[in-house]
Amino acid sequence: MRIYVSNAEGIAKAASHSLIAQIDKKPDSVLGLATGTSPIMLYNEIVKEYLEGNVNFKRITSFNLDEYVGLSGDHEQSYRKFMEKHFFNRINIEISNTHIPNGEAENPDEECERYEELIRKAGGIDWQLLGIGLNGHIGFNEPGDSLIAVTHMVRLKEETRSANAKHFNSREEVPTHAMTVGMASILKAKKIIVIAMGREKAHIVQQTIMGPITTKLPASFLQIHPDVTFFLDTESAMLLPRRLVIA
Repeated sequence: MRIYVSNAEGIAKAASHSLIAQIDKKPDSVLGLATGTSPIMLYNEIVKEYLEGNVNFKRITSFNLDEYVGLSGDHEQSYRKFMEKHFFNRINIEISNTHIPNGEAENPDEECERYEELIRKAGGIDWQLLGIGLNGHIGFNEPGDSLIAVTHMVRLKEETRSANAKHFNSREEVPTHAMTVGMASILKAKKIIVIAMGREKAHIVQQTIMGPITTKLPASFLQIHPDVTFFLDTESAMLLPRRLVIA
């Protein structure tokens, strides 16, 4: 585990360099991508690098972590729409190689099985981007007595719906369910990059890195991964001992 601490600009640059290094090493890499506030700055930085000719996405395949159940891909708050707006439509990735669960699938359980099989057939994830929810969820793997290993449908915790309500007209509009890649599938990624920012993330970051591994805090399972780097700002890292920080 490595922990890199900087300001927002520094985090974006360092994380983008990690992705560029991955693509330089393997031009047909399979990327695991995430949505949310923190990844936007990273996507902006990567787009800048792309426009400067420093990275090529022509042979890249991507899989997003999750999608709301019930939202179409063109819904303003769908994760397909988010990715097209902030990333896919700004680079030269083949849209047919970008994968996000189908929120309108008639049978969400079958859609989850299909999605898991797609990842397996692609050879698994080479480089996985993650954020951390305020309750320690990764993707939409919510805290509980147990975790589901593979891609599955989940009922969202009320605190998660409340946290995401800012993106909708009202809390009532936030979907109650989502499809998410499971924790075991996430941990199969060869390299994991985690971005967290803000004072409100400090406690959960500390527990993720230093606390016990528990299903009550899904992000804690990142401790067992052999190649994970946390990119944190000074506020989200404020409760970590300085000895853990590498930059």
